[in-house]
Amino acid sequence: MRGLVRAARTSQLSRRSLLGGATLGGAAAALSACAPPAPPAGGAAALKLPDDLSDTEKVVRWANWTAYLDYDEDTKQYPTLQAFIKDTGIQATYSEDIEDNDAYFNKIAPQLRGKQDIGKDIFVFTDWMANRVIRDQLAQPLEIIRMPNASNLLDSLKDVSFDPGRQYSLTWQSGFAGIGYDKARLGREIKSLDDLWQDDLKGRIVVLSEFRDTVALVMQSQGVDITQGWGKAEFEKGVAVIQEKLDQGYIRKIKGNSYLEDLKSGNALAGIVWSGDLFILRAETENDNWEFVIPESGGTLWSDNMMVPITSTHRRNAMTLMNYYYDPAVAAQVAAWVNYVCPVTGPRRSSPRATPSWPRARSSSRPRTTSRRRTSRASGRSRPRRTRSSAASGRR
Repeated sequence: MRGLVRAARTSQLSRRSLLGGATLGGAAAALSACAPPAPPAGGAAALKLPDDLSDTEKVVRWANWTAYLDYDEDTKQYPTLQAFIKDTGIQATYSEDIEDNDAYFNKIAPQLRGKQDIGKDIFVFTDWMANRVIRDQLAQPLEIIRMPNASNLLDSLKDVSFDPGRQYSLTWQSGFAGIGYDKARLGREIKSLDDLWQDDLKGRIVVLSEFRDTVALVMQSQGVDITQGWGKAEFEKGVAVIQEKLDQGYIRKIKGNSYLEDLKSGNALAGIVWSGDLFILRAETENDNWEFVIPESGGTLWSDNMMVPITSTHRRNAMTLMNYYYDPAVAAQVAAWVNYVCPVTGPRRSSPRATPSWPRARSSSRPRTTSRRRTSRASGRSRPRRTRSSAASGRR
């Protein structure tokens, strides 16, 4: 805990979108708030790109977060990725390497800076880390003219401040941080953080080690407008609540991706969680009583972005794959499985499940940060088999 607090205190909380629990609206309108401010202007050196071998080496290697692509439990394959391979002849490999923004970046950054191949042609980072990757010149520019489907990106995401004009990145998915709980086992509703810190949940709560989400929710419950006008004092007051709830025994664990294991095992009944994970949890446990709610005081909104590492020698193959996933029909198939907010315009019309009604976000001037995700395949958890009827209903 001490190390997490120390790390959190040394950086700004993030550019957050404020999500009012009582106000409903389209998530598309909220996504204009998903970008941190522009990196400092300056005389950046011209990028020296490696030779692109896409014409002779028909491969593309993709690192992503866990449970973030449509998956068939029977065939143990990713249907849309298999279709891409069949359609293009490019052999795509997919690995769930990303547990946390900082951890993955710190693992690969020395190799990238040393111009050493990391064995990946696409990686996926949240806005704030994408900002850092682009600022440090660790991503290759995209040739949008060769990616006609990129025009399907939501208008609100086309000119984000960390990547004006989308020269280096394309959004993969967006989502929310809020409260998740088993309504049946708890026997009551949770609408606020005050509802979370009750004796019947003592020792049964997990919270995200990504303090940019956890503390943001606490700050909002304290009446702080996280979109403006807060500073060190407000942040430390939010951190103090987390420490207090740890000391009092309410919080069982502070975790990254593996927090879902505590919920699955029953060791925890509630927590501060990421939106799509609760729908994965419903499918895996066959328990429709898992609820995700935006607290009445507000939640947070984030986006993840696909980029090409500076050392990749298959840039155009990577661009071909990105372009493929921006086809509205393909994007709809992915959105229906992962249950996050799709950045592609078409699926919002063609797939009702890709168009949930969410609390409206408000833009912020602070740099947006968030990390996420789910437990790794190495943890031994099985994947859900998704059908049209198994996608979670009742998203808030």
